[in-house]
Amino acid sequence: GVTACAVAAVGWSSAVQAHGYVTKPASRGYLCRQGENTQCGNVVYEPQSLEGADRYPASGPADGTLAAAGLTAFAPLNEQTASRWRKQPLSAGTQTFSWRFTAAHSSRDWRYFITKADWNPNLPLSRSQFEPTPFCQVDGQNRQPPMQVSHQCTVPQRTGYQVILAVWDVADTPMSFYNVIDVQMQAAGPVQPVVWQDVGDLFTERQLQVGDKVTT
Repeated sequence: GVTACAVAAVGWSSAVQAHGYVTKPASRGYLCRQGENTQCGNVVYEPQSLEGADRYPASGPADGTLAAAGLTAFAPLNEQTASRWRKQPLSAGTQTFSWRFTAAHSSRDWRYFITKADWNPNLPLSRSQFEPTPFCQVDGQNRQPPMQVSHQCTVPQRTGYQVILAVWDVADTPMSFYNVIDVQMQAAGPVQPVVWQDVGDLFTERQLQVGDKVTT
């Protein structure tokens, strides 16, 4: 009886325990783990466990539960206001998205969705808040990835606070992992250099001594 239980436990562990989360830009759950987001609930222990039904948006977690992957254990992640979560700076154009896996599984794909330009950050996250088509999709080729993976994705133009929904679709289970990333979009393009203007000579009405300070 003991041997049978041990074998069953090993089989369960290897069959279903795919886990992973987005570390760059840091996801909402990962920032909870780091203590930069507060009052997060159980996700501080398991940012890698945001697993729900696959093939969003046709199926997957219900609207209003996307951030928690539909899991009641992680429901605090579904709270949504313009100021609730710490935001990561992000610019449009080519950016790196990195995943860390605690148990990597053969992967169907990774897909990244972004909120619409006119989304309302004070309403629950729902399909109507996100663009229906991913701005980036990476084929997993049904292979098991290494424990850390990075993708180069072209982020569309946006301003202000936006949310990115990163979905990892596992190939050998009917499940996916859902991570939301709170970002503050930065102005694109190079920073303009400071240009100094010559305003002419400045004259003092008294002799300056060593140690005197002059301000303009």
